[in-house]
Amino acid sequence: MTDVEIVLANTGERMRVPQGTCVADLAEEYAKHKAAAGEPLRWPVLGALVNNKVKPLQYRIYNPKVVLLIDITHRQGFRMYRNSLCFMLYAAVRDCFPEACLSIDHSLQNGFYCRIENKPDATTPLPDHMEVCTAVRDRMIEMQEQDLPFTSKTMLLSDAVELIRDQCMPKTLHVLEHLHQLYIEMNFLGEQVHKINGKLAPSTGCITTWDLRLYEDGYLLMCADPEHPDKLSIFQDTPKLFAIFREHHKWVELLHTPTVSDYNRIVHDHGGQSLILLAEALHEKKYAEIAEQVRQSGARMVLLAGPSSSGKTTSCRRLSVQLTVLGYDVKQLSLDDYFLGRERTPKLPNGEYDFECVEALDIPLLNEHLNALFRGEEVKIPTYDFKAGEPYYSGKTLQMGPRSVLVVEGIHALNPKLTADIDEGLKFKVYVSALTQLAIDDQNIIHGTDNRLVRRLVRDNNFRGWNAYETLRRWPDVVRGERKHIFPYQENANVMFNSALLYELGVLKRYAEPLLKQVPEDCEEYASAQQLLTFSELLMPIDDKFIPHNSIMREFLGGSAFQY
Repeated sequence: MTDVEIVLANTGERMRVPQGTCVADLAEEYAKHKAAAGEPLRWPVLGALVNNKVKPLQYRIYNPKVVLLIDITHRQGFRMYRNSLCFMLYAAVRDCFPEACLSIDHSLQNGFYCRIENKPDATTPLPDHMEVCTAVRDRMIEMQEQDLPFTSKTMLLSDAVELIRDQCMPKTLHVLEHLHQLYIEMNFLGEQVHKINGKLAPSTGCITTWDLRLYEDGYLLMCADPEHPDKLSIFQDTPKLFAIFREHHKWVELLHTPTVSDYNRIVHDHGGQSLILLAEALHEKKYAEIAEQVRQSGARMVLLAGPSSSGKTTSCRRLSVQLTVLGYDVKQLSLDDYFLGRERTPKLPNGEYDFECVEALDIPLLNEHLNALFRGEEVKIPTYDFKAGEPYYSGKTLQMGPRSVLVVEGIHALNPKLTADIDEGLKFKVYVSALTQLAIDDQNIIHGTDNRLVRRLVRDNNFRGWNAYETLRRWPDVVRGERKHIFPYQENANVMFNSALLYELGVLKRYAEPLLKQVPEDCEEYASAQQLLTFSELLMPIDDKFIPHNSIMREFLGGSAFQY
């Protein structure tokens, strides 16, 4: 048998292996090697990056490759874990309640909010929620203990369509029916078949940290903490965030666009322009409602925060317009101008400056200026020179009158430390994020984090000259910063605004796909690029010519009526 050379990136070792060697065999040998060295693997190997493409352990090697074995602590390994857990839930629901259907509606913190409901033609009613939850959880535990293999099979698309048709999965069926390809890879767990958007772990026995519990009128599938995989993520109830998800779930149902297949049907029928107009009208209505809430509150300062690429800046401008319509003299203050000089900036353990923490801002000076403004005094406002790393005074001043309201935008705006010396009665807090409204089908969602990443890819290329590789390389640090500095304070908001637009991924794909296809194969970011392309290619494109100039999309595409 012919040998091929591989490089095992975990050790840097070059080795020759027989053609057709399974990645699982490499993982087994690697585990033995680590154990012999007194360093046993802490977490099971879930898959591999083979030439920086995500592959399951069942993948066989026939040509020279670079192989990186990954576990749950790797971001692609965590996706494999999460995909496998969702398939376990789907299979357990089908096993326990054949006449029920599972809907994974959206992510919630580090888990998923789900509904389990009877099909329209069901003859047997479901038991109460607690009994359903207990039965499904017990079946998932049984699966985990049985260590059942996840398998995949490449088959003719027409055969896959018939398999799904027999399973009574209309939305998945609609997605498959509109693919333009001959073959497709389908996933199996025992007798259950599905098309999971991503690769899976080798078996159910690898999926050890999870829980299923009641939440509101549905269920919460709890996932492991990605930084501490032996523990569940700490759950903190977020009723305001959940209410926003629920509101937009009602909207997409009302507009008949909950899934990619529904969206594609509308675009195919020349409804793209109407979709844009409806989504933009909804945004305008929400900005007007928030402005009215500010008026009724009597607040004199609006604090607006949100994660990267959530549309904070445009939201700040559009809310200011609506406040002006109500008769306010709107003033704006940028938190960026209150960064400390380099010599006073906190540092990370590795010695680099920590610009993401709230302590990187001159909090005492900010509070001094805010209190002076609310007393009606004229204040000299600093300007921060990012190149020199120092604030300076350019002569810019700010003063508030009796009809003035101050709008302050920044990632730390909802952190209580930022405005600790300011009377709470003066504040109105707004949280902005892109909470994606489309799903691929009833069990495969498009994560809001991925939605924001696609936005950022396009914006970084348009306005910073960055290629997709540079944006993807920085993104994990951005997400870590959000988890630490933004998400813990989102429930402090008086109101939340969902900046996602029903049509946006169809518009962004025109710009993002060429960028993603340029990410080189010789970097780990190639795997992330391929994962984004996988769901982007399911969407029909929409021309952006109908998007108004005040839209949040213009912050990323260009052509905005606002100055940034």
